[in-house]
Amino acid sequence: QVQLVESGGGLVQPGGSLRLSCAASGSVSSLNAMGWYRQAPGKQRELVAGITRSGYTNYADSVKGRFTISRDNAKNTVLLRMNSLKPEDTAVYLCYGSPVGSNFKYWGQGTQVTVSS
Repeated sequence: QVQLVESGGGLVQPGGSLRLSCAASGSVSSLNAMGWYRQAPGKQRELVAGITRSGYTNYADSVKGRFTISRDNAKNTVLLRMNSLKPEDTAVYLCYGSPVGSNFKYWGQGTQVTVSS
C-alpha cells in the first residue's frame, strides 16, 4: 500500500505561481511513475504532468512551458511548480503513483488550486 499526501494549493491571481508537493509513504519502492492529474467541475480528470523514477517527464500540452515537475526519490516527494497560472488551471489537483509494470494508480486526496482575480 502507498499513501500520498498533497499540499500547496490555494488561491492565486492570474499570472501568479504556486508549488504543489506530494509526499509518498508506505511501499514507495514499488512506485515508478508519479505525477499529477487535475479535475475541474463538470470536466474529466486529465493528466497534467508525470515523471518516472529515472526522471523521464511528460506534460499536457496546455501546461508545457509553464509547469515543471520534479522528483526526489530519496525523500519520496514529487513537486509541481506552476508559473503563469491561468483561470483555466483552476481545478482539484491530485497526486498519483503507479507501481512498476502496472497501470494501477494510487491517489492522494487532492488539493484545490483556484486562479482568480
